[in-house]
Amino acid sequence: MIERIPFGGTGHSSSRIIFGAAALGAMRQDRADKTLDVLLEFGVNHIDTAASYGDSELRLAPFLRQHRPDFFLATKTHERGADGARTQLHRSLERLGVTQVDLVQMHNLVDKDEWQTALGPGGALEALIQAKEEGLVRFIGVTGHGTWVAERHLQSLERFPFDSVLLPYNHTMMSQPAYAADFRRLQALCRERNVAMQTIKSVARRRWQDADSDPHFSWYMPIKEPAALRRAVHFVLAEPGLFLNSSSDATLLRPILEAASAPIEPPTAEAMDRDVAEHGMTPLFVRGESDEVVLAPAG
Repeated sequence: MIERIPFGGTGHSSSRIIFGAAALGAMRQDRADKTLDVLLEFGVNHIDTAASYGDSELRLAPFLRQHRPDFFLATKTHERGADGARTQLHRSLERLGVTQVDLVQMHNLVDKDEWQTALGPGGALEALIQAKEEGLVRFIGVTGHGTWVAERHLQSLERFPFDSVLLPYNHTMMSQPAYAADFRRLQALCRERNVAMQTIKSVARRRWQDADSDPHFSWYMPIKEPAALRRAVHFVLAEPGLFLNSSSDATLLRPILEAASAPIEPPTAEAMDRDVAEHGMTPLFVRGESDEVVLAPAG
């Protein structure tokens, strides 16, 4: 079974693997049902979806009718204004078939102008705070991608006491000194304030290239070699307090959960560097070169 630890200050003991429900976005319902059954098998009790993940919220609804009390349920809004965020949240509740989500997150809030709008007067945060007061959500978080995300999350936490943050974390990203320094500063603040820290892109290998013929189930090429994938998962879980959001490539769900269920063996830097060389791994985001997300953000 997957280890469970407190999800920040929410009072919920969450599995350290959080199911990234972007994996359901383009699935038929029957395949989605089988995918969700795997969560029960491994004891995963936390689901993370978003309004922008295709039909993910709709695919979750039948499962939630049976298992809603057993899961911490999170969704996201990419709207930056209060009216848009309010409308999108109500639509998410309807699509999920629930009256309340545990966590609503402002999706990929990194751009400075969007950040000012979302956290300013008439911004999305106002609508989410109101939704919390109305009992539609229990907690509020913020997510992001790129190399500036940790710095922006630090600024967000100075503006509002968010309950959770989400951002990339893997060996190649942490090999970039500037990103690593920002991540560690954010990590220290989250520990101090008991803010849950979710990580994404744990099993990312590199961005897709034109010559790649493999099926594209996530917007990046993932690590699939079993030993390297296990080391990538253990790289995250060896760090106390971090959560790992599973990939939008559903074929990797079981391998990730199997790796997480095994005794955690912190990989050495030498082993991770060998994986980088052997599998041609590169950071998904490089400051000044590639900070954009190619497709809809996922795990």
